[in-house]
Amino acid sequence: MFEACVTNLGKYNEGQLAYERVAFPTDTETVQAALKKIGIDGIRYEEFFIADYDGSMPQLHKHLGEYESIDELNHLACVLSELDEDELAKFEAIMDGGEYTGSVKELINLAQNLDNFDFYSDVHSEEDLGRLYIQDFGTVQVPEHLIDYIDYEAYGRDARINEGGHFAPGGYVQGGHSFKEHYHGLEDIPDEHRVFSMPKVPIREQMAAYQEMAKQAPPPAERPAPKADREDR
Repeated sequence: MFEACVTNLGKYNEGQLAYERVAFPTDTETVQAALKKIGIDGIRYEEFFIADYDGSMPQLHKHLGEYESIDELNHLACVLSELDEDELAKFEAIMDGGEYTGSVKELINLAQNLDNFDFYSDVHSEEDLGRLYIQDFGTVQVPEHLIDYIDYEAYGRDARINEGGHFAPGGYVQGGHSFKEHYHGLEDIPDEHRVFSMPKVPIREQMAAYQEMAKQAPPPAERPAPKADREDR
């Protein structure tokens, strides 16, 4: 569904760029291999961030941050992977409006609430919307001999304003008034979608890492000798 550029934060702060692209949905082995490749070992380096995202859904990438949970990203990707092409188009159109896009949690819930929205992929203007409602849906009964004299643009504009819809690059979308929160947080992620785990580092490598850290640590500052009071002399 999308790729994340996972980057070693400690090395980045030291002036080195160590990153690996991970495609989601993914699995634990892939995550561990990526972290190990960029030097995340849980000893010398533990923290990472996501430098950027890539994939076929640019609208989605704009709403994903640098410090997202790997497990939550994977859960989002798994939820999206269950949608068909039309549902994904609706998902992108809704995101274009900016609602329910403030966090990965909101995006997951949005993907699980698509039935609460109406999406018309062939409607790209207020005139298109007016024709859809009058000619296809029959919201207004118009005698056939007057059908060509209707101001469809004005009708479509009023309809859009009244129902709070918007035109996205993929079409017209409106709804979402019965939005329900299905996903509440990390505790709701199914076990099969949990993939984050630090790389397994052999004992010998662990010892070498600790030794390296000890060498790099600054020497302890010498404490000055206590001054004797006159009474102690």
